[in-house]
Amino acid sequence: MIDPHPDDSVALISRGKPTTYGELRSQVAGLRGGLVGLGLEPGDRVAIVCANNWYFVVSYLAVLGAGLVAVPLNPLSPAIELEHELSAISARALVAGPSARGLSGVDRSKVPSLEHLIAAAGSELPDAVALDEVMASDPVPVVDRDPDDLAVLVFTSGTAGSPKAAMLSHGNLAANIDQVQNDLGRRQDAADVTLGVLPLFHIFGLNVVLGVAFTSGSSVLLIERFDPASSIEAIVRHKVTVIAGAPTMWAAWADLPDTGASVFSSVRMATSGAAKLPPEVVDRMRRRYGVSLTEGYGLTEASPVVTTSTGLEYRAGSIGVALHGVELRLVDPDGTDTLFGDAGEIWVKGPNVFKGYWENPEATHAALTDDGWLRTGDIALVDDDGYLYLVDRVKDLIIVSGFNVFPAEVEEVLLQHPGIERCAVVGVSHPYSGEAVKAYVVPVPGRALEEDDIIGFCEQRLARYKCPEKVMFVDDLPQGMAGKVLRRVLR
Repeated sequence: MIDPHPDDSVALISRGKPTTYGELRSQVAGLRGGLVGLGLEPGDRVAIVCANNWYFVVSYLAVLGAGLVAVPLNPLSPAIELEHELSAISARALVAGPSARGLSGVDRSKVPSLEHLIAAAGSELPDAVALDEVMASDPVPVVDRDPDDLAVLVFTSGTAGSPKAAMLSHGNLAANIDQVQNDLGRRQDAADVTLGVLPLFHIFGLNVVLGVAFTSGSSVLLIERFDPASSIEAIVRHKVTVIAGAPTMWAAWADLPDTGASVFSSVRMATSGAAKLPPEVVDRMRRRYGVSLTEGYGLTEASPVVTTSTGLEYRAGSIGVALHGVELRLVDPDGTDTLFGDAGEIWVKGPNVFKGYWENPEATHAALTDDGWLRTGDIALVDDDGYLYLVDRVKDLIIVSGFNVFPAEVEEVLLQHPGIERCAVVGVSHPYSGEAVKAYVVPVPGRALEEDDIIGFCEQRLARYKCPEKVMFVDDLPQGMAGKVLRRVLR
């Protein structure tokens, strides 16, 4: 059998520099040895605060190989958010890349479990050991792990509630990679070049892009920040063949002026996920570039892919059918299967479904039934041929550029402002990001507030995509009989 990962084959291209599989194996082995040398033990949580670059990939593979649990975090998150996440999972170590801006403001006293800081040059992380120094350690063998052992914690708003850490096992990740690879028309191989622009701290980028590519022996072209024009230049220069993206990316490319019709000529597989894909974007990509764009559906708790339309006849608005090995039901609010033709909540079951939320049995019980079905909170219809169509969400979740934002999290921050008496947050349509966060604020009597002040207050405490794009000042908020704010009225 031919090895899909020969030493001289390019594994990744980061910041213009290629790294072969042979080089990557050596680098990962050294860092793995360094992590073990620090006294870290299997099961310890290690945060990875890096952008889409070589630093992330080497750290992620070394952490998993040492039997540790990888916790990828957004490098652009403010210090307060990082403190909360690091404390919530009792991180024992942290690896910081050059782009981890918020880490310099993290109060170590609020994360008492954090013993080891490892930083790349330029990371602005004080009192840290240099990454190069740790990587120079003697290699150690890969630590054997069982499929049920925890591999990754990914923060998500989940199917309800504020952000929590979803527990994904080695078996969950491997199962979804296998499901994606074995699905009709979707298999990648060592000849492919995959565009790695989806954030690697997001499960879509982590497992669908990086996991599938490395399993197949593909090359991954890593891009740290999406820009429509420069990303197209990279696609052409490196002859990218596989692109998995969010709808906002495809919409930006579809509308980019002064772009030749052949720029996507090397691309043989183009998929969209993380949010609903407008059919008009599919049409524009086909007309302008000849790209056959397909749509799928997934969520962090399913590692993430549940359905795909790749390899199927195109049907506008459809998210396709369930992957092989994934069971899917549409159910009524009482948990019974809907009648054919009726809308119902998507329930998912399979080896890719997560183990629950870290140290949160209440949220786990709300998301998983006793017999292992994942309640997604998404409402769908199915047609005569089994094609699924998303029609609504049970939850109040807002999806901004493919990222989940739960209103309660933003409202909690807004209520910390001394001038805000009450508030409510909803998602509203946005031409670029799909949805945007909009806040309705009731000021403290006699207090004058400015919109920019409120937004700036949030930016100091939340990742930018979670912050309100618009703030409306109101005298009151619509409420139901039980006193609950009626978000549907605000929308």
